[in-house]
Amino acid sequence: MSRYLDKRWLPLIGPVLLIALWQLMISAHWVKAVLLPPPGATLLHLVDVFSSGAIFADLGSTVYRTLASFAIAVAVGVPLGVMLGSAEGAYRSVEFLIDFFRSTPSSALIPLFLLIFGITDINKIAIASFGSMLIVLFNSAYGVMNAKKTRVMAAQIMGVSKWHVFKDVMLMESLPQTFVGLRSAVSMALVIVIVAEMFIGSETGLGHRIIDAQQVFNVKEMYCSILVTGALGYGLNLLFLLAEKRLIHWSGKA
Repeated sequence: MSRYLDKRWLPLIGPVLLIALWQLMISAHWVKAVLLPPPGATLLHLVDVFSSGAIFADLGSTVYRTLASFAIAVAVGVPLGVMLGSAEGAYRSVEFLIDFFRSTPSSALIPLFLLIFGITDINKIAIASFGSMLIVLFNSAYGVMNAKKTRVMAAQIMGVSKWHVFKDVMLMESLPQTFVGLRSAVSMALVIVIVAEMFIGSETGLGHRIIDAQQVFNVKEMYCSILVTGALGYGLNLLFLLAEKRLIHWSGKA
């Protein structure tokens, strides 16, 4: 099939199939149109929302909270992960705590963060930072620990100092795994921010917009906000994929 279709158009197949399935569900009366409006009407409403500028304040709030949370997660998680990964014994001593909190749904910790930070923007950013920081830390540590042993040994045999082995071999080898963690972390930060905006007192944000539309049964508004949220997550992931290909061009090479 790809022989007859330009590769640049391949990413459009998924959205087209989604819209076709969406329309089929309505045409076949699998779902009532009052609960799931037609894709055409929803997309037209989405255009109206952007042309009127009504969504920009909420979109800006969500982007700010997500990027602030992610920046904190990177600032704490990467150095800590690299330090723990370079001393495997130290990592093993705290491995239970990392895996325990990494496996705990961040939404379950919302009451704890409410008690500590109250109903503020700091609360939303703090819980999103915590959840995404653990992902960054885990991947950074494992990236350092799983650096290719042959390259490390080759550098040691050539008499390279321990600092340069760490900086020029182990750290560089860990970057592909670290970037996997960064991509997962930014997605996690967005998810947690949206959930926090929905269930922790908030006057702005896409999560707030979604829950408000659901409560007044404005389904077009609700689905539009969900689509924007998904597009934002996809866009952030795409940015990291492009950055990874540009900055870590040696990944996967022998």
